[in-house]
Amino acid sequence: MSAVSDRLPTFPWDKLEPYKKTAAAHPDGIVDLSVGTPVDPVPELVQKALIDAADSPGYPTVWGTPALRDAICGWLERRLGAREVTHRHVLPVVGSKELVAWLPTQLGLGPGDRVAYPRLAYPTYEVGARLARAAYETYDDPRDLDPAGLKLLWLNSPSNPTGQVLGKDELTEIVAWARAHGVLVVSDECYLELGWEADPVSVLHPDVNGGSYDGIVAVHSLSKRSNLAGYRAAFIAGDPAVLGPLLEIRKHGGMMTSAPTQAAVVAALGDDAHVHDQRARYAARREALRSALLSHGFRIEHSEASLYLWATRDEPCWTTVAHLADLGVLVAPGDFYGPAGDTFVRVALTATDERIAAAVARL
Repeated sequence: MSAVSDRLPTFPWDKLEPYKKTAAAHPDGIVDLSVGTPVDPVPELVQKALIDAADSPGYPTVWGTPALRDAICGWLERRLGAREVTHRHVLPVVGSKELVAWLPTQLGLGPGDRVAYPRLAYPTYEVGARLARAAYETYDDPRDLDPAGLKLLWLNSPSNPTGQVLGKDELTEIVAWARAHGVLVVSDECYLELGWEADPVSVLHPDVNGGSYDGIVAVHSLSKRSNLAGYRAAFIAGDPAVLGPLLEIRKHGGMMTSAPTQAAVVAALGDDAHVHDQRARYAARREALRSALLSHGFRIEHSEASLYLWATRDEPCWTTVAHLADLGVLVAPGDFYGPAGDTFVRVALTATDERIAAAVARL
């Protein structure tokens, strides 16, 4: 019997290692803009909540504490404009990547079922379909897909890697199309609070879903908004008919967020000030990098939101990666996110101000 790993593609980041070594050899050190991992401190109020909950000898629950569910519901209504959100509409998860990778399996998908995701996309959507042995395909407009056998439609707005934002009207039409064909919509909205030249909207907004959560689920993470990537803190929200069975499956699988992390999430979701502060940091870094890349001969497409600049010099992406590595700057090649990205690179904003300044100087 083949190992599960045989179903998976080669881990793309391994291909970047030689270029990382080149960049690291720069006299002033590497500026690593390849991975969107936060580098700024975890907000103090979140750290305090974690520490205060450190004495947690008992097992946490998969559904989370009532306080956690209250915090999620309150944030969804306050920040996303969702209405009438109850505990039945929410479910904590152990980081959003875990959810993305295992959702098709937990939904019971398999051979004969189809999963679709954007043509330029986070690689884990494909990985999740492969783990479930479901078929997978990409789209430019999901409404052009054949709905027969299509069980899971991934949306990603703001997009990783492009930063593209789907407008309210387009989201509304996609949700209506999916409902008409009995297709579950799962919208990955992990960068929603990082809109720069657009104001991203959630599928949970009543203007998009008509006041009903039927057939829709949104995925949210605290990794980017609150610098909690190391905590593994995320949640999903939407249709109770989907979340209820997922809760039971995850109970059996022991997929629970640690009790101290749950307490930290309550603190993080209850405070908007630290999010505004972090946005300001990223906005300054984005403007500095954007100007430097444009001056260096790059063209930037989309990038109206999220933590990345989607940039090109109209050459093979690995040529661009090599050129920037010679300057001591490491970026991600666009083909990591699909063949349509083969002339682009993804440039992350997640480096310290000092390292961003170094990249700008080199460019």
